Amino acid sequence: MKRRYLLEAGATIVGAAWLWRYLIGRSEIMAASSNNFEINKTESEWRQVLTPEQFNVLRKHGTERAGTSPLDKQYAEGTYVCSACDLPLFTSETKFNSGTGWPSFFAPIEGAIATTTDKSLFMTRVEVHCHRCGGHLGHVFNDGPAPTHQRYCMNGVSLKFIPS
Repeated sequence: MKRRYLLEAGATIVGAAWLWRYLIGRSEIMAASSNNFEINKTESEWRQVLTPEQFNVLRKHGTERAGTSPLDKQYAEGTYVCSACDLPLFTSETKFNSGTGWPSFFAPIEGAIATTTDKSLFMTRVEVHCHRCGGHLGHVFNDGPAPTHQRYCMNGVSLKFIPS
């Protein structure tokens, strides 16, 4: 009988560790030191300059609800910059209506973003970050329009629109 309980306990521990990795696990960028970025701030400093929703998305890898960002339907000419550090990330020329409820682009400004592998929520995705501050912007998928066939699906709160 004791052997059965030992096996059950072992299976529970292994299962919990596996679930932790896929439910709570973050991209490898979270494991990297924040000192790898041009702009480095403490959690407290980020909380002072970001709204609670921006902090949740940009610093804690959250996701805003689909259809809640006014930037999803913004089609004026201009540039989309990082909400945390004002780095230009996307131009209006690369924006398109993906129908997903999030602002979508088919290409970033060269050198503006970094990508990492995100293995949370039982899937493997490519996570997009601001190259300068490391802020989480969203994910990139291979189902976008020509010429790149990529869809950079961004959280609106992680972006600011600057009209031309």
